[in-house]
Amino acid sequence: MRSAPSFESRGFAVINRVLVDSECSEVAEYFDAFISAEAGSRALLELAWCQELAQTLRSHPEIAPQLPSDSVAVQCTAFSKTPETNWLVSLHQDLSIPVRERVQHPQCRGWSSKQGVLFVQPPAAVLESLVAIRVHIDACSADNGALRILHGSHRLGRLAADAQTRVRNATGELMVPVDRGGVLLMRPLILHASSKAAVPDGRRVLHFLFGPRALPLGLRWHMAI
Repeated sequence: MRSAPSFESRGFAVINRVLVDSECSEVAEYFDAFISAEAGSRALLELAWCQELAQTLRSHPEIAPQLPSDSVAVQCTAFSKTPETNWLVSLHQDLSIPVRERVQHPQCRGWSSKQGVLFVQPPAAVLESLVAIRVHIDACSADNGALRILHGSHRLGRLAADAQTRVRNATGELMVPVDRGGVLLMRPLILHASSKAAVPDGRRVLHFLFGPRALPLGLRWHMAI
């Protein structure tokens, strides 16, 4: 019997019921309080409840084997699609990481600042070592903006826009629905996109980024939990 494709070969995996309904409701209260009080959405990892959730994810028996052995949570971003905030995301790779200070090195590029945090595009080898974990507080379907993923594209390295289009034309996209309380694991280099919600009844997601504790080239994480 042929085995199921692995996380490493596909570049993503869905794990259901990482959080039960009561845990989703508790996280939703924290999420909504943060979103209503803050204009931005990238500073959640500074909050105690978010750090506790990161620890829960890291110790989960189905998630832990996919993470670096010395993994740390380095970022958590809130995404909320509602009738008032209903957007689409074009095909892309996640190329930037949050760091503590600027490093002068030719392999570090695309420096930027977001909400007072410094970001850089590191070498592809660094991006290949990272795992994003998207925690779905609400069920996410084709109707409310589930991700469309080009499976296996994380193995192609950093891609220019025209190359991304060629890959999509060759492989097609896979819609990835996730139930409430489920998580989507993905490699940041995997090509992904998201449509506007056809039924924008609420789609709240916490997007965690995990990586190895130490970075090369003198880079240091902005925060490591």
